[in-house]
Amino acid sequence: LQLQASGGGLVQPGGSLRLSCAVSGFTGNAYAVGWFRQAPGKEREWVSAIDFLNDQPYYPDSVKGRFTISRDAASTTVFLQMDSLKVEDTAIYYCIADTGLWAVITGAAQYWGQGTQVTVSS
Repeated sequence: LQLQASGGGLVQPGGSLRLSCAVSGFTGNAYAVGWFRQAPGKEREWVSAIDFLNDQPYYPDSVKGRFTISRDAASTTVFLQMDSLKVEDTAIYYCIADTGLWAVITGAAQYWGQGTQVTVSS
């Protein structure tokens, strides 16, 4: 399974960005895909997850209401729409995947893509 993340960049506080994660090399729907982020000097933080079995999204309180995860089943691409961005959202964002949803939420996922930098600054 391969994960290719894209869409990072520089945005002002209050702005929006949409990250994409192209998922390839798997069959069926028994997967969960999510996003983790890591800021300099901080621990990795779970940002969102989506269960391919039912497209149910999951978020931590820190981004709930601002971030939206979704997927295009036809292209097996997962999107992370990030709105009302804050300076503290600045980090490298990683797309991750596993056959287990809990592994994605806890960061124990087997598959990690390369990161994409998101910088929120005025």
